[in-house]
Amino acid sequence: MIQRYSRKEMADIWSDENKFRIWLEIEILATEAQSMLGKVPVKSLKHIKKHAKFNTTKILKIEEKVKHDVIAFLTNVAEYTGLDSRFIHMGMTSSDVIDTALSVQMKQAGEMILSGLISVNKSLSSIAKKYKYLTMIGRTHGVHAEPITLGLKFALWYDEMNRNIERWKRAVEVISVGQISGAVGTYEHISPKVEQFVCKKLGLKTTKISTQILQRDRHAEYMSTLAIIASSIEKFTTEIRHLQKTETLELEEYFSSGQKGSSAMPHKKNPITCERLSGMARIFRGNAVAAFENIPLWHERDISHSSVERVIIPDSTILMDYMLHQFKKIIETLVINKENINRNLELTNGLVFSQTVLLRLIDKKMKREQAYKIVQTAAMKCWKEKKNFLNLLKEDKEVTKYLNTKELEELFDYSKSHKSIDYIFKRTGL
Repeated sequence: MIQRYSRKEMADIWSDENKFRIWLEIEILATEAQSMLGKVPVKSLKHIKKHAKFNTTKILKIEEKVKHDVIAFLTNVAEYTGLDSRFIHMGMTSSDVIDTALSVQMKQAGEMILSGLISVNKSLSSIAKKYKYLTMIGRTHGVHAEPITLGLKFALWYDEMNRNIERWKRAVEVISVGQISGAVGTYEHISPKVEQFVCKKLGLKTTKISTQILQRDRHAEYMSTLAIIASSIEKFTTEIRHLQKTETLELEEYFSSGQKGSSAMPHKKNPITCERLSGMARIFRGNAVAAFENIPLWHERDISHSSVERVIIPDSTILMDYMLHQFKKIIETLVINKENINRNLELTNGLVFSQTVLLRLIDKKMKREQAYKIVQTAAMKCWKEKKNFLNLLKEDKEVTKYLNTKELEELFDYSKSHKSIDYIFKRTGL
């Protein structure tokens, strides 16, 4: 069962109250710009600034009748501004307000998500440094390969999240634009100076060109970046889930006192939060597809994108905020089972040094094909008979022609896998 999410700040961004507040700010700023251009009397502007406000409940009630959210909003604001309301929304169309406000909300949400991403990477940096030299088995195709360190695994995640941070900064920048250009984007009834003034005050850039709306490739980039971030989190949590398998049990999601894992089996400790985040990533990829579908609209606009965005953008930003908080908690409370890590490292009786032996024989002037065959033959015997790989090599006369006992034993050294770790960490900025 999903725990109740108590963080309100992200949800508040998508509240009707915040949306209407931004709408009102846009309308007042536009009126102020029109006044500066001599289109609105200064006295009327002062009256509007002093008295303009809204009542969310009334707006929603009016909307039930008129079936148009911006008209309902303007009708309600007019109740407070009287005759001077005629100067509000002058020369504008609904999307001038809606799209510009949506950009403000997406920027607000984006800044909060960026803060979460940076916080997660601080936790990944800390755990990577802590286990920088803890040797563990690396796996390819799910099969034991060669030694790595646990710190390298976390450093890889840290580096990927750094890329996600940069992607996210770009996506937020791309969406941080506004437009107030009229019914088909020609500024026929409003000066571009109004757009410039409003956007600057809101902390947005002005788009170079629009129709009635901002073009939805911007929103698709924002949504697809969220999907990439979610997929990274799924990748990390899937790895934790694999390493928590009973047969492996190198890492464990924290299991709190009094927590229960199964209604049927009292012994169960399941990686439920990791599984939850893995599942949630699917939502982001689905929402990204919906955002791509919003790009091709009819002519200068249609309304097919609007209903989709009212769902996918708030849901995705709120969900990402949640995922980042949960993933940070997973990392900071992760259980590291060092004994199992060491046990699994020795599970194949030294087979993890097969390439080391192969390369050393080649270095000793043995042909590669011959060296590979000799080492593989010993390795297959080790697999089948569960014998120690080093001892098998010591017994192989073809091997001992080139390598003596001391030379062989020196090859079976886990610390050799550490020689470039400092270099890798430095390159990732750790």
